[in-house]
Amino acid sequence: MHILLIHQAFASLDEPGGTRHHELARYLAARGHRVTVITSPVSYLTGTSPAASGRRGSDLYEEQGVTIQRVYTYSALHRSFFHRVISFFSFMLSSLWAGLRVQGVDLVWGTSPPIFQGMTAWLLARWKRVPFLFEVRDLWPTFAVAVGVLRQPVLIRASEWLERFLYRHADRLVVNSPGFIEHVKRRGGRRVELVPNGADTAMFDPSLDGADFRRQHSLVGKFVALYAGAHGMSNDLDVLLEAAKRLQDRPEIRIVLLGDGKEKPALQARAAEKGLQNVLFISPMPKTSMPHALAAADACIAILKPIELYKTVYPNKVFDYMAAGRPVILAIDGVIRQVVETAGAGIAVPPGDPEAIAQAICSLVGDPQAGRQMGERGRTYVEAHFDRARLADELLKVIEDSSSTGR
Repeated sequence: MHILLIHQAFASLDEPGGTRHHELARYLAARGHRVTVITSPVSYLTGTSPAASGRRGSDLYEEQGVTIQRVYTYSALHRSFFHRVISFFSFMLSSLWAGLRVQGVDLVWGTSPPIFQGMTAWLLARWKRVPFLFEVRDLWPTFAVAVGVLRQPVLIRASEWLERFLYRHADRLVVNSPGFIEHVKRRGGRRVELVPNGADTAMFDPSLDGADFRRQHSLVGKFVALYAGAHGMSNDLDVLLEAAKRLQDRPEIRIVLLGDGKEKPALQARAAEKGLQNVLFISPMPKTSMPHALAAADACIAILKPIELYKTVYPNKVFDYMAAGRPVILAIDGVIRQVVETAGAGIAVPPGDPEAIAQAICSLVGDPQAGRQMGERGRTYVEAHFDRARLADELLKVIEDSSSTGR
């Protein structure tokens, strides 16, 4: 079967950012399927082109059995919301043109966000007369409205219309969190399947100590509380800075923020203004380097703004933390809290509460054995319930069923 994936934010394992789709595509290719990915040369996380890899313009290449084509995308992704929308539409059009030239496609796989590329995937599926699989990774535009990114009434109405259109016209819908199912069905979704986020447990070795990473970043002898991921409006990282402020009298503790995003320069400026010597910002790194970074952590932090809708999410980073065998400090309520608490994999604190985060860090500093046990339980739970290979099997069943039953 030839599967065509349209995904602006696709990231290979040698790039920073979410690599769920590269991992899944490699798995599908290993099972004998042909996978073509049309994506952007501009990193969705950093807003820059991965010049080091030499990928620019309309490069077409094969990577671990997956054909990847990077098409023109307006690059000022992080300049403002207006420029972001231009970037989305530029990719929508260039990916449509590129997709029309891909031959022998049996199924088109669209994914959101950004939701606009979903229209490209639908158009290509209809043009090629093949099934359209639409994957919902984020309840956009609902999340964007809740955070305040999307404010113009006309744009909100247009985005909500597009969301409903894609849900109604998808031959099969896939969501990555059980918290999304009700929302999607209320807006017209049919045949909704859950293929949750998870982790490639084979990539992570809980026995690693991360010594090289610690030496490289002057963290030897420190208790490292690590946040790894996007530095955006939703991530509430100002709360981590406030937690760090409360921990300034604990010189053995370091708060490490690894990653990039639109808010990172402002966060760095605020950390400097507050004189936070216990906060370290580290540039994003490829997924292949993340096992060593997580191995250097004594605890890993997952945090989102205290918004009711965020109770529906399954953040990928939480599963990576658990796969690495590290205790999770979780400042997110809802379905992901149920996972962490059921696994006994960490400490859940109220979102938006820097004092609670600081106390959770201190409790793990004072009881390292408890932290190790949380990490061990988390690893065991992910292996049993959220291993990427098993989840890829579930996705493959959905894809094969979609192709066999047609539209």
